[in-house]
Amino acid sequence: MFELRWSIPLGLWNKPIDLPLIGTINGFGMSVFEVLPIVVVTNILLGIFLYFALDFLVRLFTRVQYIKELYNRIVERTQRKVKPYVKKYGVIGLAIFIGIPLPGSGVWTGALAAYLLGVRFRDFAIACVIGVLIASVLVTAVTLGLLNGL
Repeated sequence: MFELRWSIPLGLWNKPIDLPLIGTINGFGMSVFEVLPIVVVTNILLGIFLYFALDFLVRLFTRVQYIKELYNRIVERTQRKVKPYVKKYGVIGLAIFIGIPLPGSGVWTGALAAYLLGVRFRDFAIACVIGVLIASVLVTAVTLGLLNGL
């Protein structure tokens, strides 16, 4: 279960890919027109699923006092650091965070941040779609550039 930052190169490359700690995986050698619709729709659905699953998981695990205290500290820190940006830039700020293909960003982290900050589902869904589209364009461009020798 990979996010699009892995799925697009894996789908487009037609040669073996050496991954640290995982080993060698063979690329699928599919066309952009086959890979992008699958990856984009899957990642949008993943973000929406995570947004709703987090509520269930938080309620389940915060029954344990230690986890509840840890969770409250994480929420406070996240709100202190991220909330000003989300408040200032709104949906677009969250979309850019989801769309920038860097470690620690993406649909997984975007869903978690939206949940912790109390972002309405409608706003998260819009940010998720925009962010996934941004990331898919950027990752596809880099992957095609690498495949064609830049």
